[in-house]
Amino acid sequence: MSNSLKKAWIYLENGTFLEANSFGANKTEVGEIVFNTSMSGYQEIMSDPSYAGQFVTFTMPEIGNVGVNEQDMESSKAHAKGMIVRKYQGRYSNFRAENSLHNFLIDNDVMGICDIDTRYLTKMLRSEGSMMMVASTKVSDKEELKKILENSPRIEDVNYIEQVSTKEPYKHTSSTFSYREFKYDEPPKVQAKIVAIDFGVKRNILNELVSAGIEVEVVPNDFIAEDLIEKYNEKLIDGVFLSNGPGDPLVLKREQEQIKKLIDAKVPMFGICLGHQLLSISHGYDTFKLKFGHHGGNHPVKNEKTGLVEITAQNHNYNVPDNIVEIASVTHTNLFDGTIEGLCYNEAPVFSVQHHPEASPGPKESRYIFNEFLSLIKR
Repeated sequence: MSNSLKKAWIYLENGTFLEANSFGANKTEVGEIVFNTSMSGYQEIMSDPSYAGQFVTFTMPEIGNVGVNEQDMESSKAHAKGMIVRKYQGRYSNFRAENSLHNFLIDNDVMGICDIDTRYLTKMLRSEGSMMMVASTKVSDKEELKKILENSPRIEDVNYIEQVSTKEPYKHTSSTFSYREFKYDEPPKVQAKIVAIDFGVKRNILNELVSAGIEVEVVPNDFIAEDLIEKYNEKLIDGVFLSNGPGDPLVLKREQEQIKKLIDAKVPMFGICLGHQLLSISHGYDTFKLKFGHHGGNHPVKNEKTGLVEITAQNHNYNVPDNIVEIASVTHTNLFDGTIEGLCYNEAPVFSVQHHPEASPGPKESRYIFNEFLSLIKR
């Protein structure tokens, strides 16, 4: 693989200009650069729709050594703009592997950048915050790259939900994947029915909902609240789930209006990540952008109800404001920076979490939250 690596050039909006090597797609791409501290799960991260519009810098130095396979996909394709790694390992070795990461990125038209100091990049992002960048295997001139970046939209200017949400409703029927038997578990008896709004939902979130005994119909982001309220009143559904997704939640004005109607109608709801943020905004409490976000599979979160600390998977750049305690109780708190990680609203059957209880990749300590949703809608 090393002999086939192409040169790549990177220009960041703070003026940093770097030369590296590349694998995957041969192109020029603009996106926001973030870093992820997960020790494994690069395929799940790259296929997570929440990373649309972003370059992911991996702090794990060796990437590519287990290849890729269909079972570890979190959606139908890779959504990130690119991945930045210290060392790409093209010679994969894993009995589950079906292809190399290099071929996976080519098939998905996604850039891979390697042989670069990812520790330097991570420290820069921690110091200066997430920023826009351009990477290219075709353009090597710093001034030309700077011009490309300056003439490109910022991530907060793009509605990536329109790109990643499903176009047609569908039923999701698969349960969680068993890594002991290497097959999908048999779904349990259905105890409730919900509609999941797809803002960029991960497959494993849907798997966990099914595993909790919930029948799931997934619908696009252009849902009409009145239709769901009617279904709820006629007992055709028991609740609504609001999924994760990419980009700035403040951009999603139409979605906020529809969610407000569901709140007013007292429809039971559960939100994860972007869904958590949209619930806050729809209640009148706007989100704010974190300096460099939370991205990784090893973030400690305190469960305020039990006092226990859960190690969680995280992927977000935006957060709900502290003054939301005026209308909701904090159920989870991030122990890295004290930001809110979970809420239970006082006047509606609604709760949400900022972290990812489905993990994938990451620890499974928070998956009980899906059973809490079932308990809510059964009540």
